[in-house]
Amino acid sequence: MASGYAVSGDSKGTFLGHPWGLFVLFLVEMWERFSYYGMRALLIFYLTKHWLFSDSQSGVIYGAYTALVYITPVLGGYLADRYLGQRKAVTYGAILLTFGHLLMGFEGTGGQDPAALNVFWLALAFIIVGSGFLKANISVIVGQLYPRTDVRRDSAYTIFYMGINLGAALGSLACGYLGETYGWSYGFGAAGVGMALGLVVFILGKPLLCGRGEAPDAAALAKPVLGVKLEWLLYIIGIAAVLGIWVLIQYQELVGWLLLASGAVLVGYVLLTAVTKLPREDRDRIFAAMFLILGSVLFWALFEQAGSSLNLYTDRYVDRGDVKASIFQSINAIYIVLLAPIFAALWTWLGRKGLEPSAPAKFGLAMIQLGAGFLVLVAGAAAAGAGVPTPVLFIFLIYLLHTMGELCLSPVGLSAMNRLAPAHMASLIMGTWFFASASGNFVAGLIAAATGSEKASGEGAGQQTVLDVYSQIGWIAIAVGVGVLVIAPLIKKLMHLDTLKDAEPLAGESELAENQAAGVHPATRGV
Repeated sequence: MASGYAVSGDSKGTFLGHPWGLFVLFLVEMWERFSYYGMRALLIFYLTKHWLFSDSQSGVIYGAYTALVYITPVLGGYLADRYLGQRKAVTYGAILLTFGHLLMGFEGTGGQDPAALNVFWLALAFIIVGSGFLKANISVIVGQLYPRTDVRRDSAYTIFYMGINLGAALGSLACGYLGETYGWSYGFGAAGVGMALGLVVFILGKPLLCGRGEAPDAAALAKPVLGVKLEWLLYIIGIAAVLGIWVLIQYQELVGWLLLASGAVLVGYVLLTAVTKLPREDRDRIFAAMFLILGSVLFWALFEQAGSSLNLYTDRYVDRGDVKASIFQSINAIYIVLLAPIFAALWTWLGRKGLEPSAPAKFGLAMIQLGAGFLVLVAGAAAAGAGVPTPVLFIFLIYLLHTMGELCLSPVGLSAMNRLAPAHMASLIMGTWFFASASGNFVAGLIAAATGSEKASGEGAGQQTVLDVYSQIGWIAIAVGVGVLVIAPLIKKLMHLDTLKDAEPLAGESELAENQAAGVHPATRGV
């Protein structure tokens, strides 16, 4: 049984003040993001130029795909919490992802060829389910390396987030260049190779995780269920999920209804559990976490224009010289690699002086910067004049402001979910966090569809349609950000940071805790 006791993950030594296990996870996530963002840089162009979907259709498909990538961690997190443990879930997810990305290399003849399209949908399904097993669970293992009150936690997640974006930058550059220069299969094939490297790193780096993320009951996994070991039955469920997603991804409107229904059930379950089963302070922390989770939906709905409508805008309406449009997908990630250490140091420095903004306040700042980015692009296009390509400087500026907003929200949100969630709900709350990303990504697809230039007629009308939408969502984001800043002190009170404690070992568990620290009996889930 899981004890819920969390100890520091430093038994194998430290590097730069953090346990070595953090850097194993850093490299694994770096390669996984290399594959994901390398494919993402090409996907909207693949849909419009290879499969010949319209802008609006492509935006909705893109949104449905990215939404499913973020909703499946709810299932993956649940199975890891109850049965598999995070480490095995991550390993299985990496295998599915590797196969899915390599399958993307089979491009067929293009157009609307049904046979080739079915292979494409199947590749997306493998990537979606693989992300479900890997995405939330690898973030949970990061949290398990540290006690809940460890001052290094925000810094650790920012370092981890830096690994994410180092992979995203390299993937966008390499896969984007190969795909647009030599052919789609080269770009997608490179993404598959990157994911395979991540799988190898995770397997070889297992000892440095100090036993974190193991199954809560290893014996139960070996027991037969329906004539099959439980562990293998769970893997079969994963394959069945791939087949289900293969069908679902072809009906994007159904994805929207699924998100609405499952979101209502998930949020209702979390809130009901908080009200009926948790003590007052843990209940309040769940309320605070849900505020951050729901607030992040709008952020991602606007931020994720980057891979769809903003990517197409860069391709069609920006003076970018001979640089391939997909290459610009690396700008956000490069900014994060450069800025993440500064933000990590800034939060630590402010925290030691008691001046660090609360997590809710950081969310408000994130929304304001997000809105400002859209408005800067609109202003730059207006200054250039109607029908004139937008100077590339304004693409760099929108990504800079959006990146600063992202650094105020995403790594901070990851850390807050682990800090605020009780140990037995850690993966569920992390999965709910990614569910918010799923909802935001689907809404992002609808917004991208609204910018579809085929709806407009006349010279420059397509560009103006995009700019009109960007102006509206820019002002909405700023208004919401100001509102969040106003109520941030109230949300901070619900977090009860002054009474937050590390889990204490139960009577007789001291020897078990020592063994866990040494990696002898890694049964605990931790926090």
